[in-house]
Amino acid sequence: MAVDLFCGAGGLTYGLAKAGIDVRLGVDIDPACEYPYTANNRAEFLLQSVTGISADDVARRIKGRGFSLLAGCAPCQPFSTYHQKAGENDNRWSLLDHFGRLAVEVSPDFITMENVPNLAKQKVFRSFVTKLARSGFHVSHEVVDCSDFGVPQQRRRLVLLASKLGPIKLLQPTRRSKKTVRQAIGRLPRLTAGGVNSQDPLHQACELSNLNLARILASRPGGTWRDWDRSLVADCHKRKTGKTYPGVYGRMTWNEPAPTMTTQYYAFGSGRFGHPSQARAISLREGAILQSFPRSYKFVARGKPIFRKVIGRLIGNAVPVKLGEVIGKSIIAHVQAHATATKAT
Repeated sequence: MAVDLFCGAGGLTYGLAKAGIDVRLGVDIDPACEYPYTANNRAEFLLQSVTGISADDVARRIKGRGFSLLAGCAPCQPFSTYHQKAGENDNRWSLLDHFGRLAVEVSPDFITMENVPNLAKQKVFRSFVTKLARSGFHVSHEVVDCSDFGVPQQRRRLVLLASKLGPIKLLQPTRRSKKTVRQAIGRLPRLTAGGVNSQDPLHQACELSNLNLARILASRPGGTWRDWDRSLVADCHKRKTGKTYPGVYGRMTWNEPAPTMTTQYYAFGSGRFGHPSQARAISLREGAILQSFPRSYKFVARGKPIFRKVIGRLIGNAVPVKLGEVIGKSIIAHVQAHATATKAT
C-alpha cells in the first residue's frame, strides 16, 4: 500500500500502479490536481499541504496491509539551478523536512522520492538522507536520464529509494535504443498553430504571431535561431547576454528524444518546443505523451474549459509515468529478492 505526497496530476501514482503497487492516497495543495488524479487512478485525493498532515493521516492508509510505501516529489522549483537566487528563503525548501518528518513518524517499509539533480547538492537533502538512515532505512540515490527507461524525453532526475528490509537500488535500464519524438507523437493528427483537434481537445496548439510563424518556418529540426535571417532574431539574443540560449525558438528532432518538458512547453519561444515538421509548437497532448502519460490520460473533465497554463504546469511538473513504473518495479524486485533470501536462510 502506498501514499503519494505532492502527487500532482498522478504521474508517479500511475506508474507505481502499472508496476503493481496499490496507491491508496494522493496528497497535493493544488486543486487543479484533483480531477486528473482521481479520474485516472484508483486512489483518494486529499487537498491539503503536507505541512498539515499528521502521521496518523498517512499510517491508517498503508499500515497493517502488507508492505507500506511513502512516495513523493517535493516541488522542484526551489532546488533547480534556474531558481537558486531565492535560496533557502523560499518556504518550499521546508517541504522536504516535512516529508522526512512523516517518513520517521509513519515508519513505512519503503520510501521513494524523485526530484531535480541539483537537490543532491543541498544541505536539506543531506539532512533528509541522514534522518532516514538514523531511522533504520537503507538509502540509495542516483541521478538518471529518464530517456534510458523509455521516456521519450531527455530528463535528468534524482531518484531516492530507501528500505527497512536491506540495501535497495533502482533497476538498471534494459532498453538498447531510446524512444524518439517520432515514435511518441509521430502519428498524432496534424494541427495548425491555434488549432484544436475535434476528437481530443487537449491536442491543441498555441496561436503564433506573424513574427513567430516566420521564425518557425525558418527553423530546422535541431537548429537554432542562429540559422535565421538577422531580421527574425529577437533583440535580447542580439546582445551578448542572450547568445547563450540557442535552444529557444527551436524545433525538436524526429529521431531523438525530446528536450526536458517544462511547465511552458506549449509555447514556441520557451525552449526547443517547436514541432519537428509542422509550423507550430507542440500541443498539450503531445507534451503529456512525451512525459510518458498514455494518450487517454484525462486532465480536464469533458466540457470544462482548458487553461493552457494550468495544464502545462500539471504536465511539466509531473513525474514521468515510465520512471514511476521503474521505481515501482525496483521496489517489487527488492521485496522478491528479500523473500528469496529469507527462505534460503
